[in-house]
Amino acid sequence: MTTSNLAPVKSTVARTAGRNGAPPKRGRIRGRFAPYLFAAPAVVLYVVFMLIPVLYAIWLSLRAYRLQSGGTFGRRVEVFVGLENYTAVLSDPELLASFGRMAVYGIIAVPLTLGLALLFALLLDVPAVRAKRFSRTAIFIPYAVPGVVAALMWGFMYLPSTSPFSYISEQMGFGTIPFLEGNALFGSLANIAIWGGVGFNMIIIYTSLRGIPAELYEAARLDGANEFQIALRVKVPLVGPAIVLTTVFALIGTLQLYGEPMTLKPMTNDISQTWAPLMTIYRDAFLTDNLPAAAASSTLLALGTVALSLIILGIVNRKKFGERA
Repeated sequence: MTTSNLAPVKSTVARTAGRNGAPPKRGRIRGRFAPYLFAAPAVVLYVVFMLIPVLYAIWLSLRAYRLQSGGTFGRRVEVFVGLENYTAVLSDPELLASFGRMAVYGIIAVPLTLGLALLFALLLDVPAVRAKRFSRTAIFIPYAVPGVVAALMWGFMYLPSTSPFSYISEQMGFGTIPFLEGNALFGSLANIAIWGGVGFNMIIIYTSLRGIPAELYEAARLDGANEFQIALRVKVPLVGPAIVLTTVFALIGTLQLYGEPMTLKPMTNDISQTWAPLMTIYRDAFLTDNLPAAAASSTLLALGTVALSLIILGIVNRKKFGERA
């Protein structure tokens, strides 16, 4: 066989080796960068819509507006003031009072929301319970209602002129119920959050319950445990991570309190423009045109949210893995 006849054979052997042997260099390069290409859109969105705004808010919180002479009335310029805005924010009595009101609201809303969510999830997980699908849907539906719509709906149910509860109370001779006055206002606002948040948290806990092996329940029943004992000693400890997750969500939702008091504000004189921390931030940013102060308050609120979440997760992890460490 001549050399010219061997050329096609060599070419075929080379292509076969390329397929069965080591991948080509171009393929290795593509495989190396493929994960980064897939993650690039998420990274870009995070940087543009999260990281850059946060950094801009921090930069803005370190500056302030000052009037300088020039012209008839002078002109307003932006200058660097360091931590001056943070000092002013931390000494603002209205902001501190709003944090106190938010704390009272959270003390009512968070335990009741999580307690009811856990109770409903445990009840739906009992084998003898019927109409589980309907019950899950009925409990979850309030979460699908927008927060502003829910606040308006409950607001009309709180107003003395339109409230069915006040009407029943008047017919019984007790007078109207002051839902939007005094200390009752905290319970009224918390009720809106509880009504809308129980279903979401219940679904998380119930999904965790469905992941528990049925063999554990069978073993507990063979040992003589009833459904209450199984729920208390088997189910609740095993859904601990789900309870921690819902607790973090509930605390973050409390720190973001804004929609309910802002919606009910026109219905009562007991809700001021600075009733909640986010309402104070809104006032500084859009009503008094004090963006640096609003940025400083927002930064402190964000840091507080992150710190509180880390503290809760740290306590849980230390309790769970402390003995191993």
